[in-house]
Amino acid sequence: MFGETPLVLVETPEELAECAAQLSRARVIGVDTESDSFHHYREKVCLIQVSDAHTDFVIDPLKVPDLSLLNPIFANPDIVKVFHGADYDVVCLKRDFGFTMRGIFDTMVSAQFLGFPKFGLADLIHKWWGWTIDKKWQRHDWAARPLLDEHLDYARGDSHWLPAMRDLFLMRLAKAGRLEHVIEECEALQEREWQRPRHDPADFYRVKGARQLDERGLHVLSAVYRYRDARAEEQDRPSFKVLPDDILLELAARRPATMDEMVGLFRRGAPFIRRYGEGLLAAIAAGVSSEAPLPTMAEPVKREPGLRGQRAERLMGALKDWRNREVEQRGVPPIAVVSNNVLKELVRVAPRSREALALVPDLRRWQVQTYGDLWLAVIDDVLGPERQGDSTDPVDESPPARRRRRRRGDRKDMAEPSVSAEATEDAPTA
Repeated sequence: MFGETPLVLVETPEELAECAAQLSRARVIGVDTESDSFHHYREKVCLIQVSDAHTDFVIDPLKVPDLSLLNPIFANPDIVKVFHGADYDVVCLKRDFGFTMRGIFDTMVSAQFLGFPKFGLADLIHKWWGWTIDKKWQRHDWAARPLLDEHLDYARGDSHWLPAMRDLFLMRLAKAGRLEHVIEECEALQEREWQRPRHDPADFYRVKGARQLDERGLHVLSAVYRYRDARAEEQDRPSFKVLPDDILLELAARRPATMDEMVGLFRRGAPFIRRYGEGLLAAIAAGVSSEAPLPTMAEPVKREPGLRGQRAERLMGALKDWRNREVEQRGVPPIAVVSNNVLKELVRVAPRSREALALVPDLRRWQVQTYGDLWLAVIDDVLGPERQGDSTDPVDESPPARRRRRRRGDRKDMAEPSVSAEATEDAPTA
């Protein structure tokens, strides 16, 4: 499957130096990583696979933890780094090794922008080279050693094909007029950062359903979440394998005070009760009696107020209808046109000119060039011709306050008839 391409396993600083020297002379390299998130408490990158035109390298950071020799390669925009689904790999490499990322090309994004019905790496390898990739090692514990031959063959297969795959995509993207679109998306990908801090006291809010709990329930959820996290770290296991979130939520909502009450909530003989029952009861009791303030979640980025109410709903519906038609006509997924999050920002800002489109967060240059005039036409169609202050001013469409009933004999009212606010708004100005 890999022809005459040699495989080099990098396990010493000297081997890393030779690898880095060779890669620094390459113009295009394929890159992939393997991590251990399904098997250990603290996820880490366990392998880095890098392929140039001559060699498949499998770098073992557990044997060579100082990978600083590779940073100039990842930071060099003149060396193209080809990933498939770069998002996860980029944030993990930055988190674990502090790499700077420049010169990224993503084959999964390319396949999506070309409307490929199947855009997984194994699907693309089979489509173009006829090889069937065995994915049974996809959730292997990549921290386990020694690495067997089948592990190394699986790992190298994720980077070996990427440089050639890029060449195939470049031709197709250029022909479809979407190459610049993909390049800009890849520029955005290389800026991604690992967002989640370790041991964030507000992490328990991430449990699905947490927002439906009362304040006391949130205290209990926080306590049992911390208890589970401590057990997971002790055992070096992922938290979800110690206790799933739905059990934590049930305990927080029902708050059993005795072992019998806990047994009554779950299947009799549930293993987690035998292992953690006493500890969970203690955590629940601590949460019930806690007087400490609840931790606060990080504040979301605040946007300036903009269009809202019924006009915003109508505009969102019209933009989604337009987007769905575009998706159907082009045969691409919605992400290759515009995401729902960007549509929400378009509605909030309600731009009425190309200059105003610059106020919309996360809007790409290619989107403005391709769809800017169409969006402005949809906005004008829904909101009507632009008037001064219409583009970004908030609109309050709450029912008007009930007017005081005027007495029939009020001479002033009879002499000076009132003009409704609606009539004044629509009246022509001199």
